[in-house]
Amino acid sequence: MRNATMMLVALGFGLSACDEIAVMDDPDALLDLRGNKSCVRAVNATAGVSNARPNTTLPVVEVNQYIIDVPGSGSYFCYTDDNGSARQLVKMGA
Repeated sequence: MRNATMMLVALGFGLSACDEIAVMDDPDALLDLRGNKSCVRAVNATAGVSNARPNTTLPVVEVNQYIIDVPGSGSYFCYTDDNGSARQLVKMGA
């Protein structure tokens, strides 16, 4: 579930391959983690940065939707497909 992923990120574990092992037995958490990773990569590529990260303060209740922050440059809504791959980015406040 989203809470497991957010807890991992909030505790400072980041989004490494080890995180996938930690949530391997929870398909929802694994999909959520993969969605976050895919969205971070997409925002980094779109914004031309390398420091995008999942937002852990704004609640997201929609399935397949994430908020990704770029420090000093705003945030993006990221929508994924059912496999966790980023499909659409929308700059917040744009």
